[in-house]
Amino acid sequence: MKKHRLLSLFLSFALLLPLFASFSAEAYEDFTLDARAGLLIEADTGEILYEKNAHQENYPASLTKIMTALLVFEAIDEGKLSLSDSITATESAFEGLASDGSTADIVPGETMTVEQLLNCMLIVSANETCNILGEYISGSVEAFVARMNERATELGCEHTHFANATGLHNSQHYTTAWDLYLITREAMKHEKFMEICNSKSYTVPATNMTEKPRELHSTNFLISNWRARGYVYRDAQGIKTGSTPEAGYCLVSSAVRGSRHMISVVLGAERVTLEDGVTIQTRSFSETSRMFDWGFDNFVLRDILSSADLIQEIPVALSSEASYVSTHAAEDLSCLLPNNIEPEDLERTVTLKSETVDAPVAAGDVLGTLTLSYKDTVYGETELLALNDVSASWFLTAQRRVVDFFAKPLVRIVFLLLVLLIVALVVYTTMFSRRRRYGRRRYSRAGSGYRGRRRR
Repeated sequence: MKKHRLLSLFLSFALLLPLFASFSAEAYEDFTLDARAGLLIEADTGEILYEKNAHQENYPASLTKIMTALLVFEAIDEGKLSLSDSITATESAFEGLASDGSTADIVPGETMTVEQLLNCMLIVSANETCNILGEYISGSVEAFVARMNERATELGCEHTHFANATGLHNSQHYTTAWDLYLITREAMKHEKFMEICNSKSYTVPATNMTEKPRELHSTNFLISNWRARGYVYRDAQGIKTGSTPEAGYCLVSSAVRGSRHMISVVLGAERVTLEDGVTIQTRSFSETSRMFDWGFDNFVLRDILSSADLIQEIPVALSSEASYVSTHAAEDLSCLLPNNIEPEDLERTVTLKSETVDAPVAAGDVLGTLTLSYKDTVYGETELLALNDVSASWFLTAQRRVVDFFAKPLVRIVFLLLVLLIVALVVYTTMFSRRRRYGRRRYSRAGSGYRGRRRR
């Protein structure tokens, strides 16, 4: 009886095993963003973890100011200005600005430093600062906007066109989630940019037009609860908010958790009233937080390849000391893998420059590439390098050169013509020789008879 019970338990466990396996395979959760477009990227590797309409043109609103700030920091790098430079706001810098747009209450004639203006731009999204800085750098707002478009092209933005430096609505002012990522990635190379973007607040000292300091508080609810509560995300670091009726609510953000660093873009989110009928939720913030959580919870940083790994042996020609050369990866590779994928699950695809390599081969020579993928997703790619030197045989090399020389079409034609010429000469010589011998015999016979007749 005990044997039967044990057998039943074993069979039950065996039947449950597929269920456990199925659960494991589904550990990776799907994600759907509630916004027009979005993107989640691993910052260090550029690996795309999630995308929705990433190349669809959308209005960016004040996310435009990321590009504006980038040009300011690049102008500083070029020595055109410094953070401590003082700039006086002109009347023309306020032309075309919306009366109800974001502002730091700067007035014409007011003098501020470049650093103060950047804080006003990135913390409270002050529109006037964009034009003040643009005029100072390029001579006019129009020239500055032209440079914005040039720089976008240089960064590889294929679906971006700026009509102003502020982000105020214009039908010809658009970009994409992917292009915004490219711009943000470049701006993040400047430490001061990230320092300002990640500031919860900033105090502008009294100026020539004000008697009291101005307190600025970030519009980014993920890092500050000054304007709204319930959105702060502990791992968030910056970056920029934006909203217009046409653009919806937009946010570019970054988050760091342990060794993992992610960049997110959300475009065209809504502000909705929740089921309680009272709470209003701005989805650009809540969806960004949800996307970050999904990324951190469902992806793990894994080492997927070591440069010490031997990948493939490639046959070697023209060498008498070795018939093959070993290859190894050019670098160590790490990436974020979904929880349900192990490094050993990745398919390795080797693409060689040639199926056979000719000696001499030097250690470190690039002989091909290695791609690691799972289904249709590529997780890593690196060059394949020769592990060791392989010297060439002078005899085999000379032999190859002779063969290759006579394998050339022109040489073959010349050689064929030469053979034909020789054959023709042989034939001609043979025929001419025969004719001469035949003629001499006839002449000899004719001469003998004639001489006999004359003697008679």
